[in-house]
This record gives sequence, structure tokens and C-alpha cells, in this order.
Amino acid sequence: MGAPDEIIHQPIRLRVMAALTAPGCDAEGLDFTQLKKLTGATDGNLGAHIDHLARASYVDVSKAFVGRRPRTTVTATGEGRAAFARHVAFLKEIIAGG
Repeated sequence: MGAPDEIIHQPIRLRVMAALTAPGCDAEGLDFTQLKKLTGATDGNLGAHIDHLARASYVDVSKAFVGRRPRTTVTATGEGRAAFARHVAFLKEIIAGG
């Protein structure tokens, strides 16, 4: 049996990675507000989890201004997508009875 990904296993980070790797998510990723709605996390909590994923090279974070408003966009990296796929395979093994 495989092993859980210690970075992704945390529920909010799992939700972030699931959203960023979902078939409907385009290559431009999702903005912070969208991720906040999907995870139900507070600004500070979500920011900390995104930072954790970024330090692991699982996501890229870009910051820009749209008009006068700041916009943070998060995209999954190839490494992050591969790690998420391995974690999902691990979860499927558990569900199948290992």
C-alpha cells in the first residue's frame, strides 16, 4: 500500500489541491476568493495553507492588481498534480480495502 502525502492530507490543503486539479479548472488556476469559498477557510488560515503548498512546490502563487484591487491566483504545478494523483491513489486503496 502507498503512503499518504503528509503535505496534502490536511483537509484544507486537500480541498485546495482537489479544486486546482479538477477537470474544469483551467491552466490559469483559481483566485484566492474562489478558493476561500470552496474551502470555507478564513483569509489567514487559507493563506497559511497556500504558503505551505507553495513551499513544497505543489502550487504557484501569483499576485497582480486588477484595477486597483489586488488579486492572488493559485495554480497547481506539475509536481503538485503528481503528488495529488498519488494521494488519491492511496485513498482509493484504503476504500478498496487495501
